[in-house]
Amino acid sequence: MTDALLQVDGLNAWYGAAQILFGVGLEVRRGEVVALMGRNGAGKSTTLKATMGMLQRRSGQVSFMGRDIARAEPHAIARAGLGYVPEDRRIFSDLTVLENLDVGRQPARTWPDGTAAPTWTPEALFQLFPNLGEMPHRPGGRMSGGEQQMLTVARTLMGNPFLVLLDEPSEGVAPLIVEQMAQMIIALKRQGVSILLCEQNMHFAELVSDRAYVLEKGQIRYTGTMAELAADDAVRRAYLSM
Repeated sequence: MTDALLQVDGLNAWYGAAQILFGVGLEVRRGEVVALMGRNGAGKSTTLKATMGMLQRRSGQVSFMGRDIARAEPHAIARAGLGYVPEDRRIFSDLTVLENLDVGRQPARTWPDGTAAPTWTPEALFQLFPNLGEMPHRPGGRMSGGEQQMLTVARTLMGNPFLVLLDEPSEGVAPLIVEQMAQMIIALKRQGVSILLCEQNMHFAELVSDRAYVLEKGQIRYTGTMAELAADDAVRRAYLSM
């Protein structure tokens, strides 16, 4: 597809001698939320890390905004406008909310056609995440897990990304925070941000996603619309049920 912001073809990745990904291919288009689903250990997080250039041993083709990033360094990929929200949050616990946000700041961006891409300020993010707006001077280490998750997403958005790789946002957070995360993703999509979402929570993925890929043992086993996946009991039993 020519309108794909992110195109991954034949992606292989290793941890040491162990091969984890085998020829993974996927794409994410402008303004689209795509779910990458699968059980624990299927290779979802590894796919995001390999796409982001964070694994030394990787091969295959990765194109972002029409540019080959398969061999680029993570900092260069982030500067190109690909955001990454890791599963383990990695906030700076000694820095306040505002200081964490400032760490992620990058200049405003424009789309190739010259139109302005979504631009984020702390004020705009506090509207998206009211919880954070109530604690701008609180150190990251004195926040709940759900609040830290929101802060990680907000810090990534301060980089004004065209597309965000979002790893397991609903994992280990309270149901109310999960609901807020879903509303946040829908709001981001409305503003033109694309998202590749690693997720196990079928209900959460259904709320926010347009299309889905299903990974099993490092290979894509299914691709279709989110509605098609939700309606396909056999696929969900084979690849997603615990």
